[in-house]
Parts: sequence; C-alpha cells; structure tokens
Amino acid sequence: MFRNLTIFAILLALLVVVLGAYVRLSDAGLGCPDWPGCYGSLIVDATQKGHEKAAENFPERPLEVSKAWKEMIHRYFASTLGLVILVLTIMAWKRPELGQRGLTTFLSLLVMFQGALGMWTVTLLVKPVIVMSHLLGGLATLSLLLLLLLRVRQKRLANAPRVGPVKRLAVVALVILVVQIALGGWTSTNYAALACPDFPTCFGDNWNPPVDYKEGFVLWRGLGVDYEFGVLTNEARAAIHWVHRIGALVTTVLFIILTYFLFKLSALKEALMVGGLLLIQVLLGILNVLLSLPLHVAVAHNAVAALLLLSVVYVNFRLNKTTL
Repeated sequence: MFRNLTIFAILLALLVVVLGAYVRLSDAGLGCPDWPGCYGSLIVDATQKGHEKAAENFPERPLEVSKAWKEMIHRYFASTLGLVILVLTIMAWKRPELGQRGLTTFLSLLVMFQGALGMWTVTLLVKPVIVMSHLLGGLATLSLLLLLLLRVRQKRLANAPRVGPVKRLAVVALVILVVQIALGGWTSTNYAALACPDFPTCFGDNWNPPVDYKEGFVLWRGLGVDYEFGVLTNEARAAIHWVHRIGALVTTVLFIILTYFLFKLSALKEALMVGGLLLIQVLLGILNVLLSLPLHVAVAHNAVAALLLLSVVYVNFRLNKTTL
C-alpha cells in the first residue's frame, strides 16, 4: 500500500507541476487575487451575484471565470497532494521498518513551504523570484517522491568499477539540469520566452545580441510591484532568453555525453530514456520560438522538463552503489 500510494503521489505531483505551468502560461496566476479562496469563496462563483461581490471586494481586478477556475483547480490538486504526502508520512512513522521517516517528514515540510510559496505568488503579485521558487519546489517534491519510491524498491545497477566516472557525470548532469530549469522558470515568469523571435540567432543574424544582462537578472525589486505581463525592457528579457538558450546548449551536450556512457555501461533502458526525453525537449524548445509560443507546446515543454529531471534522478539512484 505504501508503494502504491507513493506511485499515486508521483503521478499527482506531476499533474500539479503541469497544471502550474498551464496556469502560469495562460496568464491565470492572478486569476484569484486572494488565497486560499477565490474572491472570498472556495468555489468560483460565476453568478451575477458573484461578479458583483468580486467587483466590490477587488475593484482593481474583475472576475475572469475561466482564469479563476484554472487557478482553483490547480489549488485543489495541490492540496490533495499535500494530504497524500501527509498520509505517507504517518504511514512511514507507523512502520519504522520502511526506514523512510526522515524523507517523508522532509516532504511534508516541503509541501507546506510550497503552500506558502503559492500564497506569496498571489499576494506578491506573481513576483518572479517567488514564482520560480514555487516551480523549483514543485519539481523538488516530485523528485523526492520518486526517490522515496526507489528507496522502497532498492533497485540499483550492478556494482562495477566503471560506474564511478559515470556516477559523477550523472550528478553534474542533475545539477546543470536544475540550473537550466531555473533559467526556464525565470524566462517564463519574466515573459521572455519570445524575447528572441529568431532561431538559432537573436534579433536577425546576431550571435551577440544587444541585451541587458544586469537588469535581466535582478532577483528582488521590492514589494508592491505588479509583475503580471512583465516589467522588464526588451533588452533585459532578451538577456534572460539568450542565457536560457546557452544553458540549453550546455545541457544538451552534457546529456548526450551521459547518454553515450550509459550505453557503454549497457544501461540501455536508462540511455534511451534520457536521450529520448532530451531530443523531445530540444524540439519543443525550438518549436516554442518558431511557432510563437503556442500554449500546448509551452506546457509540454514544462512537462518534459519534469520528466527529464525524473529520469536523471532515476539514473543517479541506479548508479549509486551505497545506501542513500
């Protein structure tokens, strides 16, 4: 039951991450200007009375029913995930032989912090550093749930001297991927996904575009600023986008090398998984630019990034010969 519930939690966490991306990319992050309810209610009130109440309490932000429902559905699923993780924690403490008390407790604390980040996302008006942190927290929750499942199953690659270098490479790949995902989140929350409308260059044939790196990577701009639809100049947004592209190139090269060495280890399933997801992710990133960021492609880009992260967590676990 513990293993099955963990599998359910992983699937639910993946759904929450994808829904979060959908909410963000459809500009529904402030679909509900309050928290945890929506215009003072736990269920979106689309009636005339609901519109009047929303206009009275939040005159600066009229009720948009479709955006409000997107945000609330995301909150419903996120709350359910928190409840499932709490149940896993209780089960782990009741069954010490599982040896997962520490990890499940940390997961419970992490999901509580995620709730706080969700609240701050709204109350701080989609502040980019908060939104990016919320994304990373969701992916950390997803990754740790997979780790929980793997630790219960205890399935690793055979011990061999040649595993050592590949294990170190896999750790580096994991770190670089997390940095690249953070850059992707920073690109999205600053509305910089189309700042460079050309591919592979930026602004025509320019390989060194006129960008403002300093302004693009200011993490904290004070309180009271409404960040919906972005506040940066085109040069600052282009800087963010260009750095994300450079990060994508570095990540791609590193993952190709990792895939090659996994094949050399005869870890064919792992190599195909990492290589296949990498190929899909690169294609989706290119399509985002060439097709001017269609919503379904952008959401898929986020979903595959989450799957790629899971694949590298899985590879790292399988390569690790010692008990975690």
